[in-house]
Amino acid sequence: MARTLPELRVLIDAVDQELLSLLTRRAALAHEVGEIKKVEGSAVFRPEREAQVISNLQQANQGALKSESVAVIWREIMSACRALEAPQRVAYLGPKGTFSEEAALRFFGSSITHVPCANFDEVFHAATAGSAEFGVIPVENSTEGVVTRSLDLLLNSPLHIVGEISLLVRHHLLRNTASLDGIEVVLAHPQALAQCQQWLTTHLPDAERRAVSSNAEGARLAAGNPAWAGIASERAGSEFGLHIASHAIQDEAFNRTRFVVVCLPSVLPAPGASGKDCTSLVVSVPNKPGAVHDMLVPLKAHGVSMTRFESRPARSGQWEYYFYIDLQGHPSQPAVAAALKDLSSLCAFYKVLGTYPLAD
Repeated sequence: MARTLPELRVLIDAVDQELLSLLTRRAALAHEVGEIKKVEGSAVFRPEREAQVISNLQQANQGALKSESVAVIWREIMSACRALEAPQRVAYLGPKGTFSEEAALRFFGSSITHVPCANFDEVFHAATAGSAEFGVIPVENSTEGVVTRSLDLLLNSPLHIVGEISLLVRHHLLRNTASLDGIEVVLAHPQALAQCQQWLTTHLPDAERRAVSSNAEGARLAAGNPAWAGIASERAGSEFGLHIASHAIQDEAFNRTRFVVVCLPSVLPAPGASGKDCTSLVVSVPNKPGAVHDMLVPLKAHGVSMTRFESRPARSGQWEYYFYIDLQGHPSQPAVAAALKDLSSLCAFYKVLGTYPLAD
């Protein structure tokens, strides 16, 4: 005989009480761990440990929950437990409602202290000066490629990368009404304007495209002028009380942006191996024939896969370049360690930007 709705609600209430009791026990254990870490002077946040916990739970999951739901739920649980010691102060491109804020929440969970910044330079300054422990910055987009300012800042910063997040980015046209009529100005970050240029040319050919510091800032400005519209997330629309005049206007349906988490090594040393890691570095080689080819030989010789290779001008006036490289693996693995050693001996400039667990 099928159970009635009231009966099911009673059962759900009982399970909720069990869950609360178990979460309270988990929080108490996490607090004990935190006390031990204080004595040892070790970091409260360990991204490789949290990645392993989530991976193990996803592999053990045989129920109705989706794997991504397991990750979201446990990240929030761990975030709440970490906050019992001290919430992480996280800097990101603001104001509230940006994709950078969403990336920060996706990585750390919602139990953080928000440090919204006006631009990427301020994010790096906040994490370097100590007003934030961590910074979250975009580094590449599947439509527009690398975020050049982020790469330039990573080159000279004392911060290193300790994590990454990949977001499916859906851009919505936001304004005070749900109509496209009468829009004179469209405001967004330059990357968002570029990612939506075909749609804008087709549907709003006469509207001025005005670049601002962030998509959420564009949404905030659009809230104050009925002839303006912003390109931003649904979260930003809710934050500033705007309607969605048109949904998902990005030119590429599966538009993704990759963010990285940065901090000082004194805040968090390089994470240990999680079993699914990335090592990022920036190098330059002497300007001579075959130098770039020679630089890649150690990777092949030791069987290390390269997943990204980008070049940026060195601004020396000599047509020299820095090369940003992502490698699959962790320096604790013998093959990766050997490849890095051989590669560094060939470089005029060599810097490991970070080693960290890959995004889900």
